[in-house]
Amino acid sequence: MDHEHADAPEPGEPAEPGEPAEPAEPVLTHGVGPWPGGESEWPDDPRFDPELLRDGDRRNVVDRYRYWRMDAIVADLDERRHAFHVAIENWQHDLNIGSIVRTANAFAADTVHIIGRRRWNKRGAMVTDRYQHLQYHEDVAAFAAWAHEASVPIIAIDNVPGSVPIEAFDWPERCVLLFGQEGPGSTAEALEAADAIVEITQYGSTRSLNASAAAAIAMHSWVLRWAAPPA
Repeated sequence: MDHEHADAPEPGEPAEPGEPAEPAEPVLTHGVGPWPGGESEWPDDPRFDPELLRDGDRRNVVDRYRYWRMDAIVADLDERRHAFHVAIENWQHDLNIGSIVRTANAFAADTVHIIGRRRWNKRGAMVTDRYQHLQYHEDVAAFAAWAHEASVPIIAIDNVPGSVPIEAFDWPERCVLLFGQEGPGSTAEALEAADAIVEITQYGSTRSLNASAAAAIAMHSWVLRWAAPPA
């Protein structure tokens, strides 16, 4: 599909050998219809998209961006992105990656870094990846080299011996939050590359949180420390 405006379902990406193709995303039914009053009443603003004004805007965007062109939304987000990055290890077909990307977009993360395989399950992202900067790294070593070159501390999120409880951790303003895979968690290489390891305090019987839930908690913890209330 080559229509940037719709945020409508796209066919799944071709599968790698031995993997099923990803199904198309569900059709979104929320949003707004055509601009009231017809073409003569359309706003005179280059950020608005004529096709969306004519047909309506059913995309998964906040009301502020209704009828805006996708590139205009990205440009506006670029003026307001936060100083934290998000990184995710991608060694298996983890369904949580899309959800983590969606949360990174919700909290206006600078960039999402995918470590390992370039192909990832986008269903959970609900097409928010179109508005989020993505960067790919072949392995942990390449990612760590980027972080060192960019002077961005790596903060791994995992409940391993020696980790710092999230309530006691003083988040650096500029950093990258590193998450492992659902199930196995962070690799030894990732933990070794981290400048700090932060643990989300738990009080029940389960050993670990869902990866996407942990990512949301960690990102919001950074937001509470550094982000101003949205205008």
